[in-house]
Amino acid sequence: MTHPSTHSTHCARTATPAGLTTTAGFIPAFALFAMFFAPLAAAQTAAPMDSTATPPSGVTQTAPAPPAPPEKVTPEPTPQGSTGPTSAEPEVTAFDIAVRAPQDIKELLEKHLELQRYRAVTDLDEAELARLIVLAERNVRNLVGTLGYFSPTIAITKEGAANQHPTIVVAVDPGEPTAIGPVAITFTGDIAESSDPDALSQRAQIQRDWRLPTGQRFTQDAWDSAKTQALRDLVARRYPAGKLADSLADVDAPARTAGLALKLDSGPLYRLGPMQVTGVERYDPVLVPRLARLTTGAVYDQNQLVEAQQRLASSGYFDSAYIFVDPESDPQAAPVQVQVREAKLQKVILGVGVTTDSGPRASVEHTHLRVPGTNWRAVTKLQLEKKSPFAQTEWTSIPDESNWRWVALARTERVDDDELITRSDRLRFGRTQAGERIDRNIYVQYDRASVSGSGLLGNTAADTGDGSALSVNYVWTGRYFDSIPFPNKGYGLGFELGGGSTLGTDRQPFTRAVGRWLGIVPLDRGRIAMRAEGGAVLAKDSARIPSAQLFRTGGDTTVRGYGYRDIGIKLDNGVIGPGRYMAVGSVEYQRPMMIDGRPSEWENTFFIDAGSVADNPKDMKPSVGIGTGVRWRSPIGPLQIDLAYGEKAKQLRLHVSVGFVF
Repeated sequence: MTHPSTHSTHCARTATPAGLTTTAGFIPAFALFAMFFAPLAAAQTAAPMDSTATPPSGVTQTAPAPPAPPEKVTPEPTPQGSTGPTSAEPEVTAFDIAVRAPQDIKELLEKHLELQRYRAVTDLDEAELARLIVLAERNVRNLVGTLGYFSPTIAITKEGAANQHPTIVVAVDPGEPTAIGPVAITFTGDIAESSDPDALSQRAQIQRDWRLPTGQRFTQDAWDSAKTQALRDLVARRYPAGKLADSLADVDAPARTAGLALKLDSGPLYRLGPMQVTGVERYDPVLVPRLARLTTGAVYDQNQLVEAQQRLASSGYFDSAYIFVDPESDPQAAPVQVQVREAKLQKVILGVGVTTDSGPRASVEHTHLRVPGTNWRAVTKLQLEKKSPFAQTEWTSIPDESNWRWVALARTERVDDDELITRSDRLRFGRTQAGERIDRNIYVQYDRASVSGSGLLGNTAADTGDGSALSVNYVWTGRYFDSIPFPNKGYGLGFELGGGSTLGTDRQPFTRAVGRWLGIVPLDRGRIAMRAEGGAVLAKDSARIPSAQLFRTGGDTTVRGYGYRDIGIKLDNGVIGPGRYMAVGSVEYQRPMMIDGRPSEWENTFFIDAGSVADNPKDMKPSVGIGTGVRWRSPIGPLQIDLAYGEKAKQLRLHVSVGFVF
């Protein structure tokens, strides 16, 4: 309901960019400068004020209303293109300003009060100063209104004797804040006319997610923010040309309520047209559309464009990527504009690090994004460390239409367990597909392991994992987390299936299966992370299966409280060897650390891990580790620092690792 102007404050309607029309419940703060000086300039050319005139409501005045101040009151003009700060501290001041009001109002007035600009005019006389006090009331009232107080009591007085430095006191009793009354959100354009379930869902979502519901406090910032968010929700899907057609905040000051009305114009439905790529010179032109994976004719979805942009930027082929659709284009086939900046053809990365499992490490990695004569990418890495140095090269083709790539890998590694030294070689060739949530790998693999060291005494080659094998494998991984690398809820699931034969004089078939699961359950404060992994290799006891196909566990990312690969089969001479069955489980409580009442980037954790390796399921006996730790959301992923006690090892062990891996 609209009330007479003597009982309510109505919105001023102003034009906005791009032909939009919007309204506000009061004049916004950025317009106050013009409001304040317009009356002052008019007063300087008008007749003197009648000394019997009544000052504005709510103003306490200590002297009769003075005549208009002379021209010299006008502050020095600001250079073209600049705006003088209201909060600047002048070297010499004509008066001080004291604000007496609740903290939120005090901060606002101290920052934006226009009286601040006149403190540098040091030759003001009493009449001029009194005139400024009268005019400041309107400025204060409008500023307080931005916080939702439309019936404040304002008193602006001058304190101090005639010969003393004066202080202008701005006292504000804001009264009760204005609350949101009825809210009406309406639509025009395709979203209002379409019977498509997706359009109906989007319309309902905009109304459901409206940020200023009935009963909430009204402020200018909240009103502007709510309109902006509603428009973002409109243009995020289907309607990139959507706009704010109209808005109204009808403020009833005496009743302290504000009725809100918003009209959103969706415009037409947009579908993706052909892709137009700029910036590709050295790579195959098909690379960008195959990495972006945007379907011609699909309904416009801003999230899909962002995800495609991220795929391009993270592919390694491009230093930057930008994807957009021009709202002025044909809605039925809007061209997808893709602008990329190619990465250098080759790069070398040097790295140093340290882990509690393997100690210090150094690495060098070379990447060639287009090996001469092919479109394949080659990544070759050499890593030096005490426990498990390795050299590896991996060659990958560009993706095909279905996002499958050919992959070839060669790796040689030396693993030192203090008593057993295992030199292993691996060759792999197959195909891989990386999706939004699901990764798939199919490959043929050759493994060879040669075991030496003092731990061989009294043990057979089969006991220590000495042997070679050829296998065919399928790996599937699904990630259903709300965020990576800092998930708060969701789950991940993965499994590996393989089968093959050992090589050598006595060839034996074998099958191998591994399953992994990680679940994260949110709590009111923090979350519970649960992890489980199990594996089995089925073969005759005499089969010489290489250690790379068998199991050992323990360490930073498996069972904390134990060293790297410390959990396995205890052989006759006391050496730990690999086993054919493995099970690992963990439960961890992750709780954010609070700073000033808010969750920080740090978390505290409490956990219990357990794991076991055996050659027979009935011999599985868990090794348990318990402990506590901290997490930090670092720019490169979660930094984990844990202190754990191994129940069987009977010692404390520090574990440090970086990253979220599943």
